[in-house]
Amino acid sequence: MRGWWQDLTDLVLPAECGGCGRPRTVLCPECRAALHGAAPRRVRPAPKPPGLPVVHASAAYEGGVRATLLAHKERGALALAGPLGTALARAVRAGLGSAGSWCGDGPTRLGDGAVREPVLLVPVPSSRRVVRARGHDPARRIALAAAGELRRAGTVARVAAVLRQRRFVADQSGLDARQRLANLAGALEVAAGGARLLAGGGRVVLVDDLMTTGASLAEAARAVRAAMADTQVYGEGTREPTGERMAGVTVAELERTEAVRGMARTNDAGDGIRAAVVAASPDAFEINWN
Repeated sequence: MRGWWQDLTDLVLPAECGGCGRPRTVLCPECRAALHGAAPRRVRPAPKPPGLPVVHASAAYEGGVRATLLAHKERGALALAGPLGTALARAVRAGLGSAGSWCGDGPTRLGDGAVREPVLLVPVPSSRRVVRARGHDPARRIALAAAGELRRAGTVARVAAVLRQRRFVADQSGLDARQRLANLAGALEVAAGGARLLAGGGRVVLVDDLMTTGASLAEAARAVRAAMADTQVYGEGTREPTGERMAGVTVAELERTEAVRGMARTNDAGDGIRAAVVAASPDAFEINWN
């Protein structure tokens, strides 16, 4: 109800810029330029968490961009999902089009920059408690806007909200990079039936509004890799084989399972999973990739 009421309020009441507070505009030209003006770039936190996929971001998390993200996430300025989704779509396209981003021959690109191969956007989930407190799920809302932007540009894209938290996670604010990794380790899983969707939905791109330490994206990638590895080996589901299912599994198949899982855990450059965010910490843009 809160989300529905906020949507209606955004349509009826005069808006103010989410970045600087200028009245009667959702996002002023200056703040929109800060969000969309620069070319999206590959980013990486330091230290880089194990298993973090290649990440692209549209803007640095500072100034008007930071204020815009906070207005959408914490203050429920839902009209900002559109421009934030556009920024996320730009980061997704940058990841799809970057040299060497995909294993094999890569996706087929059309003349207008669209990607022929389907793209599956997988948002990093917030806990149910946090979603209830905010009245909406910011990452999922932005992902839906980004998928719409990609489709309008000719790319077949959809959102698969298949990740969920399997245990309690403490508030991340105030935790350093190592503490965030420990806090999130093993916290996410793919919901039942999600693995088959991931395996057949096209290129998987993990998406979020913000990357700071990269711990959330690394944990999301681990959960997706584990689910896809199980699907490749057993052809269904995301759970460990037990009971009757184990009875017909040979030692060789078990060894193959462990090999696939080990490769999924360690190979963050060639497994086809990528990540895109609206913004990343300014330090993450300073990595020299040459």
